[in-house]
Amino acid sequence: MQQTLLKHKNHLMWINGSFILISFFNHFLLHNQLLFATFLIIASVLGVLPIAIQAYQALKLRIISIDLLVTIAVIGAFIIKNYEEAAIVTFLFLFGSFLEQRTLNKTRTAIKELVQMAPETAWKQNNNHVFEEVGIDSVEKNDVLLVKTGGKIPVDGEIIFGQGTVNEASITGESTPVHKTLHSDVFAGTLLDNGTIQIQAKQVGEDTVFGKIIELVEEAQESKSAAERFIDQFSKYYTPAVLLLAGIVWFVSQNIELTITVLVLGCPGALVIGVPVSNVAGIGKGAKNGILLKGSETIHHFSKISTMVFDKTGTLTLGMPKVIEQEYFHSSGRQELSYLASIEQESDHPLATAILEMIGETTIYPVSETHVTTGGIIAKVDGHHLVVGNLHLMEKEQILLTPTQQSTVKMMELRGNSLVLVAVDHVLKIILGIRDQIRPEVKTNLDKLQQAGVKNLVMLSGDNQGTVDFIAKELGLTQAYGNMLPEDKSNFIKQLQKEGQTVAFVGDGINDSPSLAVANIGIAMGSGTDVAIETSDIVLIYSDFAHLSYALTLAKATVRNMKQNITIAVGVVLFLLFSLFLSTWMNMSIGMFVHEASILVVILNGLRLLHSNKKIAKT
Repeated sequence: MQQTLLKHKNHLMWINGSFILISFFNHFLLHNQLLFATFLIIASVLGVLPIAIQAYQALKLRIISIDLLVTIAVIGAFIIKNYEEAAIVTFLFLFGSFLEQRTLNKTRTAIKELVQMAPETAWKQNNNHVFEEVGIDSVEKNDVLLVKTGGKIPVDGEIIFGQGTVNEASITGESTPVHKTLHSDVFAGTLLDNGTIQIQAKQVGEDTVFGKIIELVEEAQESKSAAERFIDQFSKYYTPAVLLLAGIVWFVSQNIELTITVLVLGCPGALVIGVPVSNVAGIGKGAKNGILLKGSETIHHFSKISTMVFDKTGTLTLGMPKVIEQEYFHSSGRQELSYLASIEQESDHPLATAILEMIGETTIYPVSETHVTTGGIIAKVDGHHLVVGNLHLMEKEQILLTPTQQSTVKMMELRGNSLVLVAVDHVLKIILGIRDQIRPEVKTNLDKLQQAGVKNLVMLSGDNQGTVDFIAKELGLTQAYGNMLPEDKSNFIKQLQKEGQTVAFVGDGINDSPSLAVANIGIAMGSGTDVAIETSDIVLIYSDFAHLSYALTLAKATVRNMKQNITIAVGVVLFLLFSLFLSTWMNMSIGMFVHEASILVVILNGLRLLHSNKKIAKT
């Protein structure tokens, strides 16, 4: 019976509120005092039942909660036949609990979605050296597995035969696929875009990088779920104090009405509603501006952030590589660009897409003898021998670079570019510098974050350190680290927390989910993966970086508003109790009027956040 009532607590709240409205309808319009009192009594009984059950369950655990104080106050109001106060107090208390529950419940679908993304089967080599499809649980260390184009790599392992391009976005977060050859390491959950490979399993199941992502998310979410609400903490001191005061009053005066008046006036109606209304108003204001704040605890922690850690791709950058620099040698480059476009149009690699976008419309020539190799492509185009790829491929093909060209390569690399070199008939003709684009509004808004009190701005990325250092210098970041796997990122955040820092992490990929979960506050871009969004505490719905500094400002304003409401609520209660004992004019009626007025004041104060005219500054 107790569980059934608690399960339907929200339904009882709405019924309670409806009966209160019906009672006032009878009082003011029909002038029927009997129905007025009857509906208030029914509303009070329905409202107090779940509160009394919660008080009883808390007492069994030796916890004196606000639920107990509300229950005693309602019973007292019944004794002196003040049904109006009893009904309103129960509704406000249940409504405050409803608001808290609605905003604080964390979604638990992140782990489920991660598990669904993990490979379920693998092509395993049997004793007859034939590959057969088996369940992933049948794969053990040192087994030889086959992965074909479009297949998911089922374990962490090493390539022992073949080569191909692997999309590692689920692990590193980087949009650019990585070419893998003999002895290259590959990770479970990544996708083989093209090629056929055989791998020897090194780590399987929960020991893979992908398995650790799932484990880290689960552990971090469990550690957060135990947090207690502020009001419960406050009640440990407030509730016993009011009960003790009422007991002393009864012992000294033997006046039951005075004692009940103490309980009624001490009942923290404004306190119960004040904190949720501030938080819900802050959440509502954020939602209007494209910011999803997942609960009051999120707001509380976010307002205290000292360090903000960022993923690079899709967060500080747009995740869309573009050709930024071009250098041509021995010619204008027009003919060579046509040759290059002829080769790149056959590829769906992000770098190829960036190159074709830069070249635009051009003449396309027939391509033959195409050979995909480590670091690039070798092909015949219109009778010419073309080598397209990185510096290592040029050295392998014995294409010599002049001192000027070598200097150009070094300078482009220092500026954070991924290089594509184009040689025609063994002569280097073009060097292209390609890099992801920094979001245009990022620098300005990072400055705003520092102005708002964030002391350290840190970038963690799976990209190479040279690119990371370049972006960090451009943006004025405090620290920047490259070549980091998801486990490295989450461990780095844990270390910051051990040093006493309150950490927010901003990311958008599946690989970011452990860091989003383990950070004090996880912030996801709305354009990111569902897993990142579900795991996070804050979502920037429109992926507008300008919203981040506004979200922090809003969180701080909400916490200030909450503290104001607490001060008003506690101050009014103290004023009423002191006036009750130290004056002759304070009585139940005046006290109730002030009491209800204080509830209205904290609600209006909270709604100031919702109706604030402050807008997000656009850059």
